Amino acid sequence: MISNLLRRSRAALAITVATGALIAVASPAQAVTGPPTLAKSAFLMDGTTGATLASKAGDTKLQGASTTKIMTAYVVLTSPGIDLNKKVTVQQEYLDYVVREGASTARLKAGATPTVRQLLYGMMLPSGCDAAYALADTFGSGASRQARINDFIAKMNAKAKTLGMTNTYYDAFDGISQHGNNKITARDLAKLTRAAMKGSTFKSIVKTTSYSTGGTSTSATWTNTNLLITPGHPYQTQGAIGVKTGSGSVAGQCLVFSVTRNGKTIIGVLLNSTDRYPDAIALTNWALGAPAGAPALQRSTTSEPIPDVLD
Repeated sequence: MISNLLRRSRAALAITVATGALIAVASPAQAVTGPPTLAKSAFLMDGTTGATLASKAGDTKLQGASTTKIMTAYVVLTSPGIDLNKKVTVQQEYLDYVVREGASTARLKAGATPTVRQLLYGMMLPSGCDAAYALADTFGSGASRQARINDFIAKMNAKAKTLGMTNTYYDAFDGISQHGNNKITARDLAKLTRAAMKGSTFKSIVKTTSYSTGGTSTSATWTNTNLLITPGHPYQTQGAIGVKTGSGSVAGQCLVFSVTRNGKTIIGVLLNSTDRYPDAIALTNWALGAPAGAPALQRSTTSEPIPDVLD
């Protein structure tokens, strides 16, 4: 169960859970529990104030897979003098990398010249590790590609320190950790996401459902892997505005989500879940109230009820 850590007023409140049951919130000293989650670690934050709403092992260090790309995007978008229209030449190495690693890809074409803006969409929507590689190689400093990658990752760790992400260490630009040291906590990831969502470009990208590749990819359109914002999907969630998926054999199913409903915005993080979308929907409905007419939440048994995607 997730323990609610937010101190409330002394007046008794009640929050409606997806099942219709009520959870009473009484005095500030009285703890309450939220809906159960299958994630090893979960964290829920007020997106406006940054206050903690709920936490389950929120300070446990775990791998976050492609949620790492939130920091990659943040480093790029906060670079001094950032030019989103700058063209970047796609190197064959970026494409070979995703083949070697069996990684999610934006299917970039070798020799194509997407803009930085396009690469950000290619990284955040289809979770393209080739696009992430191109950005790290472009925004890192050094005489060699490896030096530039190392410098970019150093920038990621410097940003983490600035944001107070005290239990985070990056050793990869895309979440593919060669030595298993790419670790983050759900609390730290929520801090990062809140900072990133203050940027209009980042927020616009992560809430986009599809985006034309402009001929820079063998795919005509990039589609967002986040099923919470996918139109017509059973997991589509009213008010969802992002943010990023991630998955891996060690990391499990990860999801960073943000929802605005009834005048309030939340940021949630799930690390190593076996049922991330129902987890996210249950937490959202607990914190913000279930939409009128919302169907009963169905959890999977042995596999996800809706086929998932590589991310």
